[in-house]
Amino acid sequence: MTDEVAVRAMTEADLGAVRALLAQLGYDLEPDEVRRRFAAIAGAAGHAVLVAETAGRVAGMMHLFARPAFDKPPEVVVQAIVVAAAERRQGIGKRLMEAAESWAAGRGYHSVSLYSQTLRAEAHRFYDRLGYERVATSHLFRRALD
Repeated sequence: MTDEVAVRAMTEADLGAVRALLAQLGYDLEPDEVRRRFAAIAGAAGHAVLVAETAGRVAGMMHLFARPAFDKPPEVVVQAIVVAAAERRQGIGKRLMEAAESWAAGRGYHSVSLYSQTLRAEAHRFYDRLGYERVATSHLFRRALD
C-alpha cells in the first residue's frame, strides 16, 4: 500500500489531471466541459470532489454526494471514482473510499453506496474486498431534452 497518499479537495489546478482520469473511465470530455461540470459540483450543497495525490501528482479522483431519499437509506453516494491505471493496486482507491466513509460519517450518514458498470469485474472485486455488498441491480433510463 502506498503510504504517501494525500486526499484533499479538488481545485481548478487539478482540472487537467482529472480530465485525463475521466478519459480512462471512457468519458473523454473537452477541457471547458470538465471546468463547467466541476464548477457546478463545487457549487452544489452536499457534494464534494476529492483527489488523491502521490509523489506530487494527482493519481485518483472521486465525486461524492449526500443523498436523502424515501426509497433507499439516506446515505452518501460515490458518483465517480477512478485511479490512474499506472497507480492501481497501491492503496489509492482504498484511501479514497476511506475518505468517502469519513466524509459520510462526519455528516451523520450511516452508509456509503456506489454504482459500478456491470462489465467492471476488477472494480467489483475491489469493492468486495473493502466490504461493500451488492444489494441491487437496475437499468439506467435517460431521455435527452435537447
